[in-house]
Amino acid sequence: MEADAVLLARAQFAFTVAFHIVFPSFTIGLAAFIATLLVRWRITRREHLHRLARFWTKVFAVSFAMGVVSGIVLSYEIGTNWSRFSRVVGNVIGPLIGYEVLTAFFLEASFLGIMLFGWKRVSPNLHVASAVLVAAGTSLSAFWILSANSWMHTPAGHEMRDGIAYPVDWWAVIFNPSFPYRFAHMYTAAFLTTSLVVLAVGARYLVAGRFETEAKTMIRMGLGMVMVLAPLQMFLGDQHGLNTEKHQPVKIAAMEAHWDGSEPGDLVLFALPDTESRSNRFEIAIPRLGSLIITHDIDGRFPGLNDFPSADWPPILPVFFAFRVMVGLGLMMLGIGVLGGWLWWRGRLFGSRWFLVPVSHAWPMGFVAILAGWWVTETGRQPWVATGILRTADAVSPVAFGAVLTTLVLFVAVYLTVFSVGVYYINRLIAHGPAGAPAEPPEGRASRRPLAAATEAAHDAIAAGERRDA
Repeated sequence: MEADAVLLARAQFAFTVAFHIVFPSFTIGLAAFIATLLVRWRITRREHLHRLARFWTKVFAVSFAMGVVSGIVLSYEIGTNWSRFSRVVGNVIGPLIGYEVLTAFFLEASFLGIMLFGWKRVSPNLHVASAVLVAAGTSLSAFWILSANSWMHTPAGHEMRDGIAYPVDWWAVIFNPSFPYRFAHMYTAAFLTTSLVVLAVGARYLVAGRFETEAKTMIRMGLGMVMVLAPLQMFLGDQHGLNTEKHQPVKIAAMEAHWDGSEPGDLVLFALPDTESRSNRFEIAIPRLGSLIITHDIDGRFPGLNDFPSADWPPILPVFFAFRVMVGLGLMMLGIGVLGGWLWWRGRLFGSRWFLVPVSHAWPMGFVAILAGWWVTETGRQPWVATGILRTADAVSPVAFGAVLTTLVLFVAVYLTVFSVGVYYINRLIAHGPAGAPAEPPEGRASRRPLAAATEAAHDAIAAGERRDA
């Protein structure tokens, strides 16, 4: 297997999973937001909450459909490009993915149709319950997927026989050392991402003088979540970092571009890590602050890259810079929460255009932060696909370079097309706003297919655009 083919196989999986992850991350938080709106509507009987729930359900339908379509191919890639991975760790990873299907996916599939099409066909209580159960299903899905992924970083509860991993303690497998921290960090990121989207859309409407009641509700709910989740995410990130330093110290060294473990670590704000000279060029750093953050001791020591064989280093440049993108965006989210909370407390939130206008463009921040964080996590695990068990170069299938290149080009073309169309429809739905009739099942056999809601939402988006153009 040529090194170039290995790199292409990695690039193909990285591209498809990066495209896929943004949709489940968004729908996890969005499902909970819709369920919350419907519960509040049942309690207060405020009609604008019902309109908002109908509106965001259409956005959810398109996002969920794109998430399903973009995720299906991942299992095929594992079979075609990563068959040796399946052979070595399939006894552990396979059941974990199976549990996700048996619990989360079946729960979502059972109640998704009611949530999407049950507005006038079932009782309000059943419809609200279905939305709550769909939200629970998306959370369960995140639980199992992150458990499987965390095991690849910090394997536990298994034994090796003839180079094959066999589970011996499922509790230890599921709740492996990094899973609680990774799940809390990623789950919070999903809700924070959705909260920023809701806040941005509400700010967009209020600035434009449209849907004032709905806009204020979205701003309150979105900003309220950002105010709580942004500082919580900083704390969870710190705890996750401490866990990573304990179990994957070489990843921390790459994130911090820390070379000499015999000295306290500086907080490197900017640098160009040079692997040949084993130093940082153009470094801008705060002395000893890295040690304070990583070890909670200003004189603390933690391993540097020089403490590990270079063959065990992850790619340092992408890990180093992606980490700073993630942290930088996290600080900006914290700033939005603090400043917005101050304006809210002073009673000036809805009249401060200087705050609302920039916030209305802040919706991509969560998605970019998730991608940057995922890049740090997965690239920082290299050269291992399952730490201490299987190296990435040993996990690939004996697939020809040309075959991997061809499928990579096709995936890029298809995914970019799907992404563009999906974003177009979502943008048209948002431009139309929370108005119009509730979602109804299409006629004929399609009414029994929950994903047909994506088609209905797309039709609504087109119709809305035509009316606006007219």
